[in-house]
Amino acid sequence: MSAAVLLLDGALALGLVFFGARAVFAARAAAAVANFIALGTLTALAWARLSAPDVALAEAAIGAGMTGALLLRHLTLTDGEE
Repeated sequence: MSAAVLLLDGALALGLVFFGARAVFAARAAAAVANFIALGTLTALAWARLSAPDVALAEAAIGAGMTGALLLRHLTLTDGEE
């Protein structure tokens, strides 16, 4: 395994932890939703990196796409109230 691949995998793992923590501990609801969408996108990339394209596609469509869109719609309906 080359150093570039290990660096990419390490950055992906750190990104997952970073965005997961930011989504949980965000002060504002809009920031939490944005971090959740980023987390879903990175999770889809992680599944693709693990050679599971079907799971990656499902995560991208459902986890980041549909759930993120529903959360953003909820924010617009509630004006971002906590």
